[in-house]
Amino acid sequence: VFNAKTAELLSHHQVEIKQEFPKEGWVEQDPKEILNSVYECVEKTCEKMKQLNINIANIRAIGVTNQRETTVVWDKTTGEPLYNAIVWLDLRTQSTVERLLKRIPGKNKTFSKFKTGLPLSTYFSAVKLRWLLDNVEEIRKAVEDRRAMFGTIDSWLIWSLTGGKNGGIHCTDVTNASRTMLFNIHSLEWDPELCKFFDIPMEILPNVRSSSEVYGLMVCFPVFKSGALTGVPISGCLGDQSAALVGQMCFRDGQAKNTYGTGCFLLCNTGQKSVFSEHGLITTIAYKMGKDKPAFYALEGSVAIAGAVVRWLRDNLGIAKTSQEVEKLAADVGTSYGCYFVPAFSGLYAPYWEPSARGIICGLTQFTNKSHIAFAALEAVCFQTREILDAMNKDCGIPLSQLQVDGGMTSNKILMQLQSDILCIPVVKPSMPETTALGAAMAAGAAEGVGVWSLNPGDWTAVTCERFEPQINPEESEYRYARWKKAVMKSMGWEASDSPNGKPK
Repeated sequence: VFNAKTAELLSHHQVEIKQEFPKEGWVEQDPKEILNSVYECVEKTCEKMKQLNINIANIRAIGVTNQRETTVVWDKTTGEPLYNAIVWLDLRTQSTVERLLKRIPGKNKTFSKFKTGLPLSTYFSAVKLRWLLDNVEEIRKAVEDRRAMFGTIDSWLIWSLTGGKNGGIHCTDVTNASRTMLFNIHSLEWDPELCKFFDIPMEILPNVRSSSEVYGLMVCFPVFKSGALTGVPISGCLGDQSAALVGQMCFRDGQAKNTYGTGCFLLCNTGQKSVFSEHGLITTIAYKMGKDKPAFYALEGSVAIAGAVVRWLRDNLGIAKTSQEVEKLAADVGTSYGCYFVPAFSGLYAPYWEPSARGIICGLTQFTNKSHIAFAALEAVCFQTREILDAMNKDCGIPLSQLQVDGGMTSNKILMQLQSDILCIPVVKPSMPETTALGAAMAAGAAEGVGVWSLNPGDWTAVTCERFEPQINPEESEYRYARWKKAVMKSMGWEASDSPNGKPK
């Protein structure tokens, strides 16, 4: 909850959501658990506000932000999900992608780039939805009976929060729609030809709206003991990376931000024109702040694994009990001692789009210990960012003079210093890292009919920031980066999908 006059964070609550890995490369979440976590966060935040003597009747609008591409299909008559949500970095659709590629002349992965801004990849929602239609009998039947609804997490939440099976609003916004591979980013409509190509019935798709308008009102739920927020408009909706761009006030052409979450996402505002990358980035919708307002576009570099590599060291290898401990291990040695880690757990995204890559750790010697591996993991996040920043600079023609950063991992000071060293430019971090939530609040508060938030940067005092300046010489930085690129080359071509029974060859 933010103050609409000062953008100050008043209260918050968070709940970690379980990820399920039913098979290798599969990543799922329970849509009901996601919805319940929202209920819990609303309840707990409202309780905290009462303790702070802030009247919750002052809450004027609600914004929704979500991990994009994650795909849910539910039954509109029962309100129940028909399968777990398939998470954005899930890889089960590799064979679906290959089957679809065979239908494209010259197997051209970028065949839809000029309509959607995206390459054909396991990353986007259309292939996940195609997999569900091909493999889940219950979903196929629900589509035949006209009971099925498809959405990314924003659609599932807005539909559920505005009444669900009793009149819930089935919508999404342009930023989330632009990540499905079914949406024409120029006409701002679902594309009948693409729906036909993926063989997806258009009636299951949500209505596409702007990122800032009243979609519907919060309904009273039995789970809300306090009846909190009943009747408050839901009036902001932005995919998480667009929300962070808005929260960082990147409203001008050429402004960019990098968010460090599960993955890493560098977005650069390109204004009202869509720029197509020559260097492996994708073109996406940044925001559309009102029904009658124009759409703004962004170039995006997406890295699948950033914070997830720390989680992996903690949960899978058990080399630390907490994420903070991973940071401490890295701090203890201050070097990877020539060890390089490419966390290509879900293949490589930008700028390679190489699904056959897998994670590797190389340069190991008898001297290497877990602290060096922890350091190499943090360094990997920085090298991946450097790769997408290099691509961005080539596409935009004007190199960034500093990098604005946000997201959970930015509280890691070692990581931020390393990032500045590897990029050879200053890294600037706002004192309030929850920029994604702030962006959703801004969109909600600025909506027509709510009008409590000004989006004019001139109306705001400068945000307090922490700056990290490069501390190593550029030669050393270049040497380490070149070694990293060598390691990336070794990670490629590992997985072959035509191996017997889907096992790695």
